[in-house]
Amino acid sequence: MLAIIGATGMIGQPVTNQLIWAGYEVRIIARDVAKTKQLFPQVEVVFGDLRKPESLHTALSGVDTVYLNLSVRQTEKPGDFHTETDGMRHLLAAGKQAGVRRVAYLSSLVMRYQGINGFNWWVFRVKQQAVELIKASGLDYSIFYPSCFMDSINQTQRVGRFVLLLGQSPVKPWYISAHDYGSQVVSALQIVRQDQNQEYVIQGPEAITQTEAAERFARVHTNEKLRVVTIPPILLKAGSPFSAQASYGWHIGEALNKYPEVFEAEKTWAELGKPKLTIDEWTRFTF
Repeated sequence: MLAIIGATGMIGQPVTNQLIWAGYEVRIIARDVAKTKQLFPQVEVVFGDLRKPESLHTALSGVDTVYLNLSVRQTEKPGDFHTETDGMRHLLAAGKQAGVRRVAYLSSLVMRYQGINGFNWWVFRVKQQAVELIKASGLDYSIFYPSCFMDSINQTQRVGRFVLLLGQSPVKPWYISAHDYGSQVVSALQIVRQDQNQEYVIQGPEAITQTEAAERFARVHTNEKLRVVTIPPILLKAGSPFSAQASYGWHIGEALNKYPEVFEAEKTWAELGKPKLTIDEWTRFTF
């Protein structure tokens, strides 16, 4: 059995659907069982909360693999409870007691910007520590390091009829759709052997700037007229001392604008298949 934590989010839903379609016996662990059951009526949904370790023992009973789609909320502060560290410790301890053998985890590629140009952000430290906790757990693991998700253009950057950009950048991320990423997760779990660990860089079929990605999305999204708006980074930086959300926005924007991403997905494509959707195709496919 495969359990999923984080099934209802922007990336979690497409991945969960791909795993269901692939024929896995899926159990979703969620805090809001009723709401999650509405999204996934065909699979088992049980209560579990990473803040409440006692809830995880029953939820993980009979589970072989657990897939984690966790994140740091934009409103979180360094001293808060973090699902990717505090919750991860609870999950790993409960999983070992319940007999879980493998942890599959959605990590980040841009977190590698930590330490470059003196960049030091507590959120990236959390994400790095999450990987360290998994690797030190003694459980088998499959860890995925994705580039920018196309889905974030519509669900994170879009506000009404506007698609927001933080500054201009010459960097060209290899945008990946959550749909294609879900297919690669399925492939990874299908080919993995017991006692084998996996690490994959997840990148899409083409490298384009964030500006080009936003403009192509706005152009192809013909249901309504969208406009790309660029926000000067200095505005969010100035608000960072007063707003956790502004601080998050400035830091992630700084990293995305300056991380020197290069193509590293040769092994991923060879073993898990090449992603199919470009920005244009994803927009047409989704909308």
